[in-house]
Amino acid sequence: MSVLVKNALNIADLRELARKRLTKALFDFCDKGSEDQINMLANRTALDNIKLMPRMLRDVSGRDPCIALFGKEHSLPLMIGPTGPAGFVWYRGETELAKAAAKANIPFTVASTSNTPMEDIYQNGGGTQWYQLYVWQDIEASLVTAKRALDAGYEALVLTVDSPVYNNREIDTRNGLKFPPTISTRTALDVMLHPRWLFGTLAKYYLAEGRLPAFSNIHIPDKQKANAKKYVSASTKGFLNRNETLDWDFVKRLRDLWPKKLLIKCVLHPEDAATAVSCGVDGIFVSNHAGNVNDCAITAWDALPAISDAVGGKLTIIADTGVRRGSDVIKGLALGADVVAVGRATLYGVAAAGETGATRALEILEAEIRRTMAVMGINQILDISRDHIRLPADLPVSGNSQL
Repeated sequence: MSVLVKNALNIADLRELARKRLTKALFDFCDKGSEDQINMLANRTALDNIKLMPRMLRDVSGRDPCIALFGKEHSLPLMIGPTGPAGFVWYRGETELAKAAAKANIPFTVASTSNTPMEDIYQNGGGTQWYQLYVWQDIEASLVTAKRALDAGYEALVLTVDSPVYNNREIDTRNGLKFPPTISTRTALDVMLHPRWLFGTLAKYYLAEGRLPAFSNIHIPDKQKANAKKYVSASTKGFLNRNETLDWDFVKRLRDLWPKKLLIKCVLHPEDAATAVSCGVDGIFVSNHAGNVNDCAITAWDALPAISDAVGGKLTIIADTGVRRGSDVIKGLALGADVVAVGRATLYGVAAAGETGATRALEILEAEIRRTMAVMGINQILDISRDHIRLPADLPVSGNSQL
């Protein structure tokens, strides 16, 4: 592990290392949200406003952060969610993330828009791996991708459902960013100013694979392959437009086709969570997509208590968005989540130093989880309850004191 990464004391330090290594456009893509960034900032505000209620004089010498998830034991109440840019920030960064997750004994989710073929990630990354699915204009082609994930061995399918249209990321438009990346006069200067990314990532794709980073896990039917280059280079047009017709009947169809664990990502309403239960879904991600889609949406942390009350115990609840500290994980569990997912935290790590950076991110979070358990008087993850936190509505409002 490099000295710089080893000396990173928190996720913010890894974020700064990633910022220095990546081009401005690519870092902003990883770091920012949609429109006015309101929702992204609200996620942190919601977490910061949750206060912990510690208990004293509890023997915590035997504390254990392990959990059971879908019948498997994992070392932390933590998992890595899908982050599409992983293979852009580091050569085959998806595999590096998978390796770090396997080393930490936590699940890892491969994004639909990953660059490395899913079979390679699964074989070389090891550990518990899930696959995240977007549904494009051609539903049948998207189902081919799901079948491919099943054949590759992925243990769960995660259907992201909050993006029937492309999100309005104005900052990417201003930066001239497209995915997969294309070289223009504007972007070339940005690339030349960041030689570590140029030679450490971009050049490696050219030397090893003879191409720029490109989507490797999106099935394009034979009749459309003649135009595949257009679809890959202009990902907001044609084939790669999101599908606006999806409904709960599609979820039922997917449930019939996918024999393993099926999860839905980006649920924020308790009635939708209840409908997921009725469709036979095994789990949901309570998530607002890290502030990347609906800039005015409720935060996951504000939505979580009502969803937990509605479906807790009926399916697995995963919460994500804005997690930067181990104490955030404890807060999410106290709100009713069974496990908490991170995205940007480990993405910063892999952008800074590949597998070693992602491993450092997980080491930091594990240490903080264990430390928070100690100061909270908690020995087992299942001991964490709503009684361990205070929300803003729970706290008394102080009036003006009279001196």
